[in-house]
Amino acid sequence: MCSEKKYVYSFEEGSLELKSLLGGKGANLGEMTSLGLPVPPGMTVTTEACNLYYESGEQLPEFSREEIRSYLTELEEKMDKSFGDDNNPLLLSVRSGAVISMPGMMDTILNLGLNDQSVKGLAKETGDEKFAYDCYRRFIQMFGEVVLDVEAYKFSRKLDSLKEEVGAETDIDLTVDHLKELIDKFKLIVKEEAEVDFPQDPMEQLITAVEAVFGSWNNKRAIVYRDAHDIDHELGTAVNIQSMVFGNMGQDSGTGVVFTRNPSTGENKLYGEYLLNAQGEDIVAGIRTPEDIQTFKDSLPEVYEQLVEVTETLEKHYKDMQDIEFTVEKGKLYLLQTRTGKRTAKSAIKIAADMAEEGLIDQDQALLRVEPEHIEKVLHRQIDPEAETEVIAKGLPASPGAAAGTVVFSADEAEKIAENGEKVVLVSLETTPEDIHGVLAAEGVLTTRGGMTSHAAVVARGMGKPCVCGCDEIKIDFEAGEFTVGGQTVKEGERITINGGTGEVILGKVKMTEAKLSQECKDILQWADDRRDLQVRTNADNGTDASKAFEFGAEGIGLCRTEHMFMAADRVPIVQRLILSESDQEKRDALTELEPIQCQDFEEIFAEMEGRAVTVRLLDPPLHEFLPNLPELIEEVTELRVKGEKEKLKEKENLLRKVKNMDESNPMLGFRGCRLGVIIPEIYEMQARALFKAAIKLATEEDTKTELEIMIPLVSELAEFEILRERIEEIADQLLTEANLELDYKVGTMIELPRACMTADQIAQKADFFSFGTNDLTQTTFGFSRDDAEGKFLHEYLEREVIEDNPFITLDAAGVGKLVNLAAKSGRQANPDLKVGICGEHGGEPRSIALCQEYGLDYVSCSPYRVPVARLAAAQAKIKKS
Repeated sequence: MCSEKKYVYSFEEGSLELKSLLGGKGANLGEMTSLGLPVPPGMTVTTEACNLYYESGEQLPEFSREEIRSYLTELEEKMDKSFGDDNNPLLLSVRSGAVISMPGMMDTILNLGLNDQSVKGLAKETGDEKFAYDCYRRFIQMFGEVVLDVEAYKFSRKLDSLKEEVGAETDIDLTVDHLKELIDKFKLIVKEEAEVDFPQDPMEQLITAVEAVFGSWNNKRAIVYRDAHDIDHELGTAVNIQSMVFGNMGQDSGTGVVFTRNPSTGENKLYGEYLLNAQGEDIVAGIRTPEDIQTFKDSLPEVYEQLVEVTETLEKHYKDMQDIEFTVEKGKLYLLQTRTGKRTAKSAIKIAADMAEEGLIDQDQALLRVEPEHIEKVLHRQIDPEAETEVIAKGLPASPGAAAGTVVFSADEAEKIAENGEKVVLVSLETTPEDIHGVLAAEGVLTTRGGMTSHAAVVARGMGKPCVCGCDEIKIDFEAGEFTVGGQTVKEGERITINGGTGEVILGKVKMTEAKLSQECKDILQWADDRRDLQVRTNADNGTDASKAFEFGAEGIGLCRTEHMFMAADRVPIVQRLILSESDQEKRDALTELEPIQCQDFEEIFAEMEGRAVTVRLLDPPLHEFLPNLPELIEEVTELRVKGEKEKLKEKENLLRKVKNMDESNPMLGFRGCRLGVIIPEIYEMQARALFKAAIKLATEEDTKTELEIMIPLVSELAEFEILRERIEEIADQLLTEANLELDYKVGTMIELPRACMTADQIAQKADFFSFGTNDLTQTTFGFSRDDAEGKFLHEYLEREVIEDNPFITLDAAGVGKLVNLAAKSGRQANPDLKVGICGEHGGEPRSIALCQEYGLDYVSCSPYRVPVARLAAAQAKIKKS
């Protein structure tokens, strides 16, 4: 078998354009070589050779081996050394280098090419026998660990034992004889554990190391990482073979890592560490404490100046912060690697803004450099990265930020304890609308059920509170007031910390860092606002949320869910009286009591938005959600019967009868939304009066005219919309005439059913706007009940790749998205003035926002703490489309 294809490239042949072939590391080594920077010569075996290795039964074909040998001959000529020579040996390092940097790959091997003979040549050439044998024992250990799969502790235990035996504090204190003894012991470990003699043939060492790198591409750690980060398993890894330079040749030698800017803060100052008289793994191993890179100027001033110069060159060339590995051999600087440096959210924002101000990149590039989740992270408290944590469980990262508090297991208890000034974390199986007071009182929420769009997740995100959902390894014993996980018990009143960004549950209180919107972050968001087409509104149901969203840059309210106003503890009894009323008078009395409360709610929101658009959705959920829980009520009635409490029993039996009458088999598709308004018109009429009275009051007393948009939910038939719009207009005409006031307002609908999408051209003839409720539209399009799907099968669907993304997090472009696009287009054809937006949770998710840009929508609406994320994502979508 032979091949015309090229599978090996020298560094001189490499460049960034060949990244898919050479991997990130190999491409950068080629690029640095072309820039004339001091890179030790070498070669890269390509990612295609990796795939060839697997196609050939997990071995390199002979023609690939010959190609490596050929390039090795060229390398020997460049270095004027011979591989395996016992006079002047060429030694190599072997490193993995995938296209996308990822953990889990094989660790670096240094000093490859040493054997019992070439070690003598190294000693002769350097005039330092101790150095040569130290390199040899390091090589045997590295090769044994990473190629032959010998457990690391087997070597380190022998090393520690010998140091203790001879009284050596560090490795450097060992003599040549000690090192020779250690080499013999290491060889014996290889023989016993790997059942092979340590290879003495340098070419065998090299080919085996290359194959080990390729083999590590499909190790368990690497596969798990690629699955988690959606990295293609077919990419393969490259192998970089580089001539060795030595940082362990005395005090004029050393090794280090330097970032061109601080990866934690973004400060424009070299950041990193180094060790004199050391090789690269010494920093990683932690045997010696590295020095701060800023003191390098005192240790080797001339080399430091050269390092500053090359770091500036690399940052200007790559136009991004670089993470650079370097070695100094006898006063000469060598660069072993450069790559785009990983950074914190805070640092990413600062570096992008600073580089734009410096003219290194333009503002569009700066906006694309900042990930939307970077913005989200800096809006919330975070766990201090330096803090030590004891993670006891992990669930779904449902709402970002971190929170610590004492464990409570009920919403009532959370409210009660929080009133006394104590911080609490509400731990529950799941939350319901009845738990809203507990969620409000808690610092954060932890549930054992539910997914990323469960009630707890959605409400917590809206409030800006951390939330971890679906942590099913936690088992709650409500009667005992405790939960157990992994054999550990946490009792009510004990403290835990939750990390809503990672899903981690941590024992005890952990040190936090406070959220702060930096000037650089404000600049980035302003640049975003200058570029985006999509307006960004918020989902807010009260003045507090509206105020917070306004602070974060919201341009209006895209969804005000009036049912949330009914959930307050003092209002639920009134709503229940309304629902359970058996006469028109009882119904009127309850509505009369609710109207001024609703009016006050709307006044508060309108005042906060100062004339901006406010879209108010009339009551949407089924009425039974406001009633006592049916199973709990049955249990209560049963207990009263057993106790024989006749008077109380009669009252509860009457309530049970009414609740049963209202119970539905499938409430999501039952008596809710506009169906309520058509059959029980008094409820929507009361809400309409409250809306117009609030708007009139603000206009007359504050001289602020609200841009009011009334949204009728769950319309599937034009006649439903016409009936309700007509009644709203009658109420508006009456109240505005009485107030002698003109007020522009709109009446539109929430599009959340496939039939509404298909008949959008008809509905648009009567509607002023469409707002897509994509949560329900996703449920009705897929035929999924969101809570049931996330609790029962959706996770496995994602694991088995039945579906690519959770459709309740990212808008389903192939199905739901097509309906949105169809409805928007046909609606605008029928009504060119139709305003079109989206108000589901997808309105704050970047990929979904990009689809909204593609569909030409007017706005997105999301929870207050996602408003800045949406502002950036909308700008990025516009830039990418351009």
